[in-house]
Amino acid sequence: MTEQSTDLRETVRRRYAAAAVKVTERGTACCGPEPVEVDENFGSTLYAADERDALPAEAVAASLGCGNPTAVAELREGERVLDLGSGGGIDVLLSARRVGPTGKAYGLDMTEEMLALALANAAKAGATNVEFLKGTIEAVPLPANTIDVVISNCVINLSTDKPAVFAETFRVLKPGGRIGISDVVADDTLTTEQRAERGDYVGCIAGALSFTEYRAGLAAAGFTDIEITATHPVADGMHSAIVRATKPATTATAADANTDDSCCGVTACCTPAEQATDPSITVREAKSTAGCTCQGMSRRVV
Repeated sequence: MTEQSTDLRETVRRRYAAAAVKVTERGTACCGPEPVEVDENFGSTLYAADERDALPAEAVAASLGCGNPTAVAELREGERVLDLGSGGGIDVLLSARRVGPTGKAYGLDMTEEMLALALANAAKAGATNVEFLKGTIEAVPLPANTIDVVISNCVINLSTDKPAVFAETFRVLKPGGRIGISDVVADDTLTTEQRAERGDYVGCIAGALSFTEYRAGLAAAGFTDIEITATHPVADGMHSAIVRATKPATTATAADANTDDSCCGVTACCTPAEQATDPSITVREAKSTAGCTCQGMSRRVV
């Protein structure tokens, strides 16, 4: 990670830590917490009133997203869901209600203050089928092929390594798994500099991908059935959008990759979709054990 990327990540962490502290402190006041986001394009107003009313006030107040991914992810009873950048837990708690007691909802966040707030909100909601994990969305601390649905709410645009996010999302999904993501997406005509002119990085604007870049990034990771639908504008040429895609039910074969998977201990060898056939070890470890000389695409697998 470059020094600039490290600085941006720390700036993002500080911003969301401060938001969590603000919600926590206001929650102890007589009138309860107030939303930390006042822009009508972001925050809890994007959720239905009955959804907000069913959750702890602190979870609602901490909402900083640009949509409601749980409304489009078509969650089903018994599914396992992962929320990338779960913040105060609003989408995790809504997901937990939808998948029911036989399902499970995971929340992943890198900010200690948000994790503490999310845990408190889960306790207040009486949610027993949730688990919050500390980590980054570029290195998800879950095994491969274990999640049915990945959701996220205006967080991927904050990453400084979006290809890693897409690759990790693909890795943890089961074959046939899907994503339902809310994110900020830019018109294809806007340059990187023009996006930065419309808002800063921590405000979910400067780091946004264009529609074409988003599709290309998901496709490179191995996703199919990619749909990106704009829902409402958040700045000139910038949109909140719903992103859907699917991990194929069958991964690429050795013939597709022009390599011999059977000798490498991985699937889709030397492609962005490669995964260890044994999810308990890394791709590099699998290749080393199998004596495979193709190490170029190896990446961390938890």
